[in-house]
Amino acid sequence: MKWISALFAEQTFVQAILVISIICAVGLLFSKFKFKRVSLGVTFVFFAGILAGHLGLRVDPQMLALAQNFGLILFVYVLGLQVGPSFFPSLKKGGIKLNLLSLAVLVVGCLMAVGLCVFTKMSLPVSVGLLTGASTNTPMLGAAQQTLLETVPGSVNDSNLMATACAVGYPFGVVGVIFSVAILKLCFRKKSSSGKEIHENPTYVSECCISNPAVYGKSIKQIMKDVHIKLVVSRVWKDGGRVVIIPNGDTILEEGEHVLVMSDESEVGVVEQLFGQIVPKDWNRKGIDWNNIDGTLVSRHVLVTKPNLNGAKLGELHLRNLYAINITRVNRASIDILPSSNLRLQLGDKLTIVGQAKDIDNVAKVLGNQEKELRNPNLFSIFVGLFLGLVLGSLPIAIPGMSVPVKLGVAGGPIIVGILMGAFGSRLHMAVYTTRSANMMLRQLGITVYLACLGLSAGPQFFATVLRPEGLIWVLVSIAMAVLPVLIVGLVAGRFCNVDYAANVGMLCGAMANPIALDFALSTTNDDEPSVAYATVYPVGMFLHVIFAQILIVLLV
Repeated sequence: MKWISALFAEQTFVQAILVISIICAVGLLFSKFKFKRVSLGVTFVFFAGILAGHLGLRVDPQMLALAQNFGLILFVYVLGLQVGPSFFPSLKKGGIKLNLLSLAVLVVGCLMAVGLCVFTKMSLPVSVGLLTGASTNTPMLGAAQQTLLETVPGSVNDSNLMATACAVGYPFGVVGVIFSVAILKLCFRKKSSSGKEIHENPTYVSECCISNPAVYGKSIKQIMKDVHIKLVVSRVWKDGGRVVIIPNGDTILEEGEHVLVMSDESEVGVVEQLFGQIVPKDWNRKGIDWNNIDGTLVSRHVLVTKPNLNGAKLGELHLRNLYAINITRVNRASIDILPSSNLRLQLGDKLTIVGQAKDIDNVAKVLGNQEKELRNPNLFSIFVGLFLGLVLGSLPIAIPGMSVPVKLGVAGGPIIVGILMGAFGSRLHMAVYTTRSANMMLRQLGITVYLACLGLSAGPQFFATVLRPEGLIWVLVSIAMAVLPVLIVGLVAGRFCNVDYAANVGMLCGAMANPIALDFALSTTNDDEPSVAYATVYPVGMFLHVIFAQILIVLLV
């Protein structure tokens, strides 16, 4: 049996993989347990790692660092890749508000750190270290340590003390944010009686009766020439509703005819001013049988699966004129987009098409519509993105007045590149599409390995530090720094800023740079909106955390 003990005692790559796998398996086993319908989920892997480290399991430090950082890099890059298509639309539709709220979380945390230094005997390195731990932001710790060493040469002991405080605060920062999300869930999710969050749909369907004399006898092309909003006229009812047609740019609209218009919900008033009175009929309720509303036309979903169409402009295909159909919306990464001639298609886009069944069949042949083609993994774009993300994260950014260049780090760089690849990869004709299940698999694999390694590295000294009287104070301060800023800003955002629950908790997790809490937040919703909000604030938040850490050291040392 000596080979078994040697297998776990000798620090080889096999031993490292075995230890990390055991920690992941044990943590995931316990992740299924719930207390009052609430579970910490994958966070149990972190605690399993702490326990393993405390019991004496060791892995070669370089192998441990490699696995830990690769897991984090994989998680944040694939997350950025998933939310990239919806990132910039979300930035326009409330992203500035979310980033300001994220900044408020950081400001509250920094004020608490300064208050501890001013009104208690806690030293600055400990206070800043606990703040970085509570914020679960290791780039912030690195920036603070480097600034401290450059500002006060020879302060190695203070730098190490800062790292110890961060290690103590980190696990309680993770748990504190998860606890805060659970509280916000109780406060705000009760608004939805169905148990599901109600989210604003980017596309809204209206029926208008043509009663604006300015459009009588004009073609849709003429009407739209001076219109500055995006809308799609998908159906026109003529002859008192007896004839329904799929319109094109040359279709003439006459008084009394009815049109079905797709637009942004916030622009329904503009649609009414343009065409005339809105018919009081709810075309946005669930369960509408679009294939039977007019008897002759059908509505079907068609997938873009042909590689040569990746990045092609929708208008260049001339589908409406060639096949007498109308594309009413494009679904990308679970977000509905209003189609336009300049919209660039991406592999995996789901187009809603209205027309005759035989015409839609012909369009399906042009677009591909072969779901099995989407199951092939596009690994080339993933590895190219990881490479570019690490290069960007390592790039020193000089800030006027700062003695130390700022770096986005191994978390900031990859998520920014992931967002850009997801949003604009098609313009380079690069296939970045991954199925939802494949994306979730990569994300879960990355975060699980990261947590296992993080817990294993913190385990040896964790209990010895925490169980000291000074350590207990550090624990309480860490919990306060993790919980109070999140709850304060979360309650303000939900009650006074009209931010819905899913976007709220995603923003808070991004503000605290806490992917573990994000994973928990996703388990409390039915869509990816927390991920979108997380990615909306994470790049700016990561940058500001690094800047604020250096400012605190420079001003208070």
